[in-house]
Amino acid sequence: MFIVDNYTLAIVFCFITMLCWGSWGNTQKLAGKTWRYELYYWDYVIGVLLLSVIFAFTLGSIGENGRDFLTDIRQADLGNIGSAFLGGIVFNAANILLSTAIAIAGMSVAFPVGIGLALVLGVIINYIGSQKGDPLLLFLGVGLVTVAIIINAMAYKKASSGKQKVSTKGILVSILAGVLMSFFYRFIARSMDLDNFVNPAPGKMTPYTAVVIFSLGVFISNFLFNTVLMRKPISGKPTDYKAYFKGKLPIHLVGILGGIIWGVGNSFNLIAAGKAGAAVSYGLGQGATLVAALWGVFIWKEFKNAPKGTNRMLAIMFLLFVSGIICIIYAGQ
Repeated sequence: MFIVDNYTLAIVFCFITMLCWGSWGNTQKLAGKTWRYELYYWDYVIGVLLLSVIFAFTLGSIGENGRDFLTDIRQADLGNIGSAFLGGIVFNAANILLSTAIAIAGMSVAFPVGIGLALVLGVIINYIGSQKGDPLLLFLGVGLVTVAIIINAMAYKKASSGKQKVSTKGILVSILAGVLMSFFYRFIARSMDLDNFVNPAPGKMTPYTAVVIFSLGVFISNFLFNTVLMRKPISGKPTDYKAYFKGKLPIHLVGILGGIIWGVGNSFNLIAAGKAGAAVSYGLGQGATLVAALWGVFIWKEFKNAPKGTNRMLAIMFLLFVSGIICIIYAGQ
C-alpha cells in the first residue's frame, strides 16, 4: 500500500485535508439553491463511502509495504473494526448536529463554538492516545487557531445586522456537536497501528481499511439519523425518499462530489498520522474552519458590505491562523 515515509509529505497531506475539509461545504452551498440539505446529505455520505472504497483498492492495495486491503480486512480484530465503525457513527451524529446548529443559530455561532471546541478537545484526546510532538508548541498552535476562530465569529457578528438574537438552544447543540466531533478521529486512530504502517501489528488495520469501515458506519447510521431529520426537519416542511429519487443526476453528483472531497481529506489525514502523529494531523486538518472563511471572504463575498473595522479583524484572524499552523507543524518535528 502507499505509505507516507517522511514528515514533509505528511504535512503536505495535512494541508490537503485542511483544504478538503474546508471546501466541501461549497457543494452544499451550490446544491442548497434548489435542493434540501437532508437530500443533499444522502449523496454526501455516498460520496464518502465511494471514495473510501476507491482508495482501498488503489492506494491501499499497491506496493510492497504494508498489507493490501483484502488481506488487511480479513485479519482485523472485531474490536478494531467496531472502533472504526463507531467512529463513523459518532462523526455522523456530530455532523448532523452541527448542521442543526447552523440552522438554529447560524454559521457565525455554530462553527466557532462547534469546530473550535472539536479542535481543542480533539487535539488533547488524540495527543493522550498517541503522544507524538512537542506539547508546548502543539497547544500554543491550537490556542492561536482557536483565537483566530473566535475573531472570525466576531467578524461575522459585526458584518451581520445584529438584530438576530443568539439562540441558547443553538449554542447547546453546537457544544454537543463539538464534543462528539472531537472523539470520532480517536476511534479510527485506535483501530490502526500508528507506529508502524509498513508492518502493522496483527489485528490492527491500515488507514485504508479503517476508513472503509468508518465510512460504512457513516452510511449505515445515516438511515437512522437522516431519516429522523427528513421527517422532523429543523426548518421547512418534512421531506421523504420519494423527493430524493426525483432529483436529477447533476444535483446528485454535486452531493457525491462533496462527499468525495471530504473523504479525500479524511483519508489523507489518517495516512499522514503515521508520520505526523494523530494530534498534529488532526489539529492541522481542523484548521479547515479558516479555509471555509477564506471561501466566504474571497469567493462568496460574505463580507462585501461589512462595516468599518471588519477587514482589520479578518487580517488579524488570518495572521493568528498562519502563526498557529506554523507552531503545529514545528511541534511534530
